[in-house]
Amino acid sequence: MDINIIAVGKLKEKYLQDGIDEYIKRLSKFAKVNVIEIQDEKAKENLSQREMDIIKQIEGNKILSYIKPRDYCISLAIEGKSMDSLKFSEEISKLMLDGHSTINFIIGGSIGLSNEVLERSNLKLSFSKFTFPHQLMRLILIEQIYRAFKIMNNEPYHK
Repeated sequence: MDINIIAVGKLKEKYLQDGIDEYIKRLSKFAKVNVIEIQDEKAKENLSQREMDIIKQIEGNKILSYIKPRDYCISLAIEGKSMDSLKFSEEISKLMLDGHSTINFIIGGSIGLSNEVLERSNLKLSFSKFTFPHQLMRLILIEQIYRAFKIMNNEPYHK
């Protein structure tokens, strides 16, 4: 199983990178995890809707360039489907049983994802109605992926 985390923006905080590196190491017995960073577009304060759409379009095109036709894509979106850790684990397990060898998790930048990326997504997933910094969301996501594999394999971790 290949898991790609396609994220807009560069991770700058060392403590977040350390946490992500730890979970990638733990996940290595279950899956190969790649983090693909997409250069975010420079955005001034108080963008118009048109300017936001242009930025999302540019970032979206970069994201889509990393996605292969047979890849399963899960975009993180506030308006997406909510699930608990057990359901998330079941979802990943089902994808594996259905023969999906690559899952792309997509994390947008500060203004979100383009319509094209959302339309390409097989699942829109919401972790919460809260807004999280996209750098922190990477750590939260990868921890939940690790938790899902521990649940799938009936290994202690999930409480």
